Amino acid sequence: MANAPLMPKATAVWLVDNTSLSFAQIAEFCHLHELEVKAIADGDAAQGIRGIDPISNGQLTRDEVEKGEANASYRLRLIESKVKLPEVKRRAGPRYTPVSRRHDRPNAILWLIRNHSELKDAQIMRLVGTTKTTIQSIRDRTHWNTSSLSPLDPVTLGLCSQMDLDLEVNKAARNAPPRPETAEEGQSLLPTEVTTAGQSEPFADFGRRETRPQEEAIDVDSVFAKLKNLPREDDADDEEER
Repeated sequence: MANAPLMPKATAVWLVDNTSLSFAQIAEFCHLHELEVKAIADGDAAQGIRGIDPISNGQLTRDEVEKGEANASYRLRLIESKVKLPEVKRRAGPRYTPVSRRHDRPNAILWLIRNHSELKDAQIMRLVGTTKTTIQSIRDRTHWNTSSLSPLDPVTLGLCSQMDLDLEVNKAARNAPPRPETAEEGQSLLPTEVTTAGQSEPFADFGRRETRPQEEAIDVDSVFAKLKNLPREDDADDEEER
């Protein structure tokens, strides 16, 4: 980790026990979370870790500590080492997997095959430290324990880090050939000018209020004259009595 002490948690333990620096100052100097430093002070974290003095090993000066104790907003500065360590190169080939984790490799391979089908066999071999024969047997469902396999995230299992997984996935995505555009993916909504052009008469007149001819004026006298000519019930009863 750049610009951080060699052993951050051990350094934080020593600073908590031997200085009056705030949790925020210790967390920023050690590149830890402030709640984690508080847990160290409460004894809930870093139990059994022996504190390392950053002053004696040349990573921090006494003046820096005193400045930080006098001003809570002061940020401690790490002393740059004059010794240049060589860059550790990653060993080529499959990753070494501890014996206690080797039984989880088939589950991790199945997870990678299902969730990241773009990964090549060589990339899966680098991530979980397996062989091409094992990967092919899981792809073909000819593995001796196929019925009992369940996909599990290799990062959760501790077989690889999230950074390594993201690196391989991004590399596979860059090298993957462009996918041909299908008819369904190429479809899009047509503009309004196209959809509204050349409409038929029913749709073109849709929404318009239909005009009706003006109704004729009603003659009241003719209506009452017709009502007078209708037979009444009283006249019908008189005829029956006769």
